[in-house]
Amino acid sequence: MRDLSRASGMSLAGLYYYFESKEKLLYLIQKDLFTTVMELLRERLKEVAEPEARVRMFILNHVEYFLAKPKAMKVLSHEDDVLRQELSTEIVALKRQYYHCCADLVEALKAERNLTFNSRAVVMSLFGMINWLHTWYNPRVDGTPRFLAGEIGDIFLRGVYSCDKVPERRVYSS
Repeated sequence: MRDLSRASGMSLAGLYYYFESKEKLLYLIQKDLFTTVMELLRERLKEVAEPEARVRMFILNHVEYFLAKPKAMKVLSHEDDVLRQELSTEIVALKRQYYHCCADLVEALKAERNLTFNSRAVVMSLFGMINWLHTWYNPRVDGTPRFLAGEIGDIFLRGVYSCDKVPERRVYSS
């Protein structure tokens, strides 16, 4: 809270006047981020019907939104397990809704292309690709968020489409 006080130019007492605790502020940040990214996605998906284009729109929406807010993304990534039960319940539900939105898009693509793959592994792989961009993204090197989303989409979808071409899955034994 002291860092936020210094960064915002607001007194520590002033911050606590508006936010009863750091935890409540974290809850409000997370709620706003997940609610807004979902609203944006819903609007953008209204204009897209084809399953591959819808998956690409999910990627674009996520990349553009979270690269525009790298500090907020850092908060989401590093303060994920701080909230007490009563505050975390709603955030967990919002995150689950976001995950299921992505999973539904992947399932629609899978059905349309008659693909066979582990959908959970595919969705988790996508989130692994897009959730840590804030730690390394450099627009001078990596291009615009739109360009980067296209590159990520190409890599992701090539991997998804090649799953059916693998004669047998590798099984790693312990």
